[in-house]
Amino acid sequence: MKIHVRGLSRTFVAAGRETPALLDVDVDIAEHEFVCLLGPSGCGKSTLLNIVAGFLRPSAGEVLVDGRAVTGPGADRGVVFQEYVLFPWLTVAGNVEFGPRLAGVASAERQGAVARALANSPEIILMDEPFGALDAQTREVLQDELSRIQRVEHKTVLFVTHSIREAVYLADRVVVMTSAPGRIKQVFTLKLPELRDRFAPEFTQYESEITRVVKEEVAKVHE
Repeated sequence: MKIHVRGLSRTFVAAGRETPALLDVDVDIAEHEFVCLLGPSGCGKSTLLNIVAGFLRPSAGEVLVDGRAVTGPGADRGVVFQEYVLFPWLTVAGNVEFGPRLAGVASAERQGAVARALANSPEIILMDEPFGALDAQTREVLQDELSRIQRVEHKTVLFVTHSIREAVYLADRVVVMTSAPGRIKQVFTLKLPELRDRFAPEFTQYESEITRVVKEEVAKVHE
């Protein structure tokens, strides 16, 4: 496995109060696999991604990348946050060229700055709601581009999103997390073609099944 997560827990402490964010999470991601994390707000999706990135240390458990423990950030892992909309495996020039064609997308200058930080073409891409702040049309354009690039580049991708449709469109597997503290509730392996039709019956069936599971956890947040 490219990424191996075992027994991962994380508790935050503030003003003497402990708040568990993740509890005993196990998940593996194969090389070249695209995995999306879904779940209610506050369930620990971004915390899990940040631990894999090496920005946070777990309270318990471990993350291995290529069999080596993650102890901090590394050049093998590129990270894209919501405020930076770009494709880290493209060159700086490639991102700058693509950027102006997208209405409402962050400026080419910002794209280029982040692209330079990721210009070593990392094997693993960690994306934390990178398209979340965009309008629906631009978001679909970027999803199409990400899907196209992934079919060519075959990166290992961990992608956090709140959009079930986005997850079904992009992922090989969708991992649904429980309400906080986050655990793995259910994993969906998507038996869909690489080139996906958002309106195909099998696509909408997965969308419906995953929506039902996510809603169960969202309801618990409001109990």
